[in-house]
Amino acid sequence: MLNNPRFSTLDDWLQWQEALHPSSIDLGLERIEQVAHQLQCRTPAKLVISVAGTNGKGSSVALLEAILLRAGYRVGAYTSPHLFRYNERLRLQGEQISDSALCEAFSRIDHARGKITLTYFEFGTLAALDIMARESLDVALLEVGLGGRLDAVNVVDADAALITSIGIDHTDWLGGDRDAIAREKAGIMRPARPAVCGDADPPASLIAEAGRIGALWRVLGADFSISRAGRGWHWQGQRSHYRDLSEPALTGSHQLANAAAVLMVLEMLQERLPVTRTAIDSGLKWVRLEGRIQIVPGRVEQVLDVSHNAQAAQALADALRQRALSGETRAVIGMMQDKDAESFVRALESVISRWYPVGLRTDRASTAIQLTQRVASVVGTERVSTCESLADVISCLQAELKPGDRVLVCGSFHTVAEWASLQPGFD
Repeated sequence: MLNNPRFSTLDDWLQWQEALHPSSIDLGLERIEQVAHQLQCRTPAKLVISVAGTNGKGSSVALLEAILLRAGYRVGAYTSPHLFRYNERLRLQGEQISDSALCEAFSRIDHARGKITLTYFEFGTLAALDIMARESLDVALLEVGLGGRLDAVNVVDADAALITSIGIDHTDWLGGDRDAIAREKAGIMRPARPAVCGDADPPASLIAEAGRIGALWRVLGADFSISRAGRGWHWQGQRSHYRDLSEPALTGSHQLANAAAVLMVLEMLQERLPVTRTAIDSGLKWVRLEGRIQIVPGRVEQVLDVSHNAQAAQALADALRQRALSGETRAVIGMMQDKDAESFVRALESVISRWYPVGLRTDRASTAIQLTQRVASVVGTERVSTCESLADVISCLQAELKPGDRVLVCGSFHTVAEWASLQPGFD
């Protein structure tokens, strides 16, 4: 620990970081490169895998982490945003990082940055890299926060890149169509290094960029595939073929595409990072990730999902259709102002009986009235009940729900986190 740190508690550090830089988002690598050079943390492990994409990044990191831990490797995983505690953003050997380790890293960054201002996300990324670099890790798994090319995580030259599905999100920063967004995601690829895509229909710009830089490009459906027959599921790579694999312990058929891309990355790294079939099966069964079509069983089932764009909503709708239900599904939805709420609702409309738009405890969120107007423009006013807060929704649902009904909580990390903090029960 450096002498005279600026703050002694994690909350104080985080509150200060939020106001340090003039903009909450300021894409670019110049600032973080200078500080990372001072900290000597641009090689956080013997081997680094970066993960970008619109949806499926967190799930893919969790799958990689579970398999590699089961294979006996020392693994660090950096993800964002967090759901309940900031400490969730960095896991070492599957365990969340401590407050004290984060505070010590923040103090080192504060000393190294000089007069350079850093965003909240840049501070967190540097802390993760700095801590991992001190841990003699075999593997560092890095989830890209926004885009790829100019994201702080891209300060590291990863040994392999995994790009998950490409959808429409963060259009103000990344562009308004899949080709523009994919060009930004493509920035994490490196020449002559594995670049695996779990989107079976990748935008042309992504394919072109992989060819231009000479990445070792592999894409779902062309270079590796999944199928079902008999027990479990099958995966076919270029050198390996696994039959009757365990189902991923993450809800939704879309998780097979994430798992398939993870296995392709591992096949391409097999010489440096050997992984057995036993470790793969064990990791698939053991993987956990809160807030991703998370099922809370009961007489009234709850489904918690942080999805907030149309592509993710479609996967969520498919998963809900596959779960038997005797009653109705009611959706509690809170969203940020910059999200395409209409497209999100449209993707879920056919599986939802009634909608409950709410405001959230953050300035970036739509108000209950604003969101109600957007939801009602898709489904009609007769299927919408406006509630100012999640506490109000719970009171309303308590009077309306019947055994066999289901409550879906969705639209944002904030929505799921606030809901879980209230610990509602409908039994």
